[in-house]
Amino acid sequence: MRRAIYPGSFDPVTFGHLDIIKRSSKLFDEIIVGVLNNSQKNALFSIDERVNMIKKLTCEYPNVRVDSFEGLLIDYAKQVDASIIIRGLRAVTDFEYELQIAQTNHVQYQNIETVFLTTSLNYSYLSSTIVREFASHGGDISRFVPAEIVPLIEAKYQVK
Repeated sequence: MRRAIYPGSFDPVTFGHLDIIKRSSKLFDEIIVGVLNNSQKNALFSIDERVNMIKKLTCEYPNVRVDSFEGLLIDYAKQVDASIIIRGLRAVTDFEYELQIAQTNHVQYQNIETVFLTTSLNYSYLSSTIVREFASHGGDISRFVPAEIVPLIEAKYQVK
């Protein structure tokens, strides 16, 4: 079985993230969306909120499960017996950073491989940071995230 992890903070999950999940679900037997619980960041949504959002948005994919983890991704990969890490790339700058991480992970755990998926052109500009920035100023985020989570984001910023 080819089990892959798609890790991230997903704060909030965007159309770009969902596109990578959908496409990777066709490539691997099982996808674990690993929601990182990074206590050093001030997340907009709690870990449970993010996990539940992604579960609802990916329920149509039977081979996708959503989980959370803390610490090193490589330790989590060993724990869930995953041999592949999926990473989305928007631009060359993403590749340079992600390549370093992939090589470091492989040095630490030789049974892990990283697969890079380029984002669809529709989402090549998109990031959770952009969503948060627009939402914090009352901007229209409906082109960035699914309709069902727009009110959840707006509520965090008390925007109508």
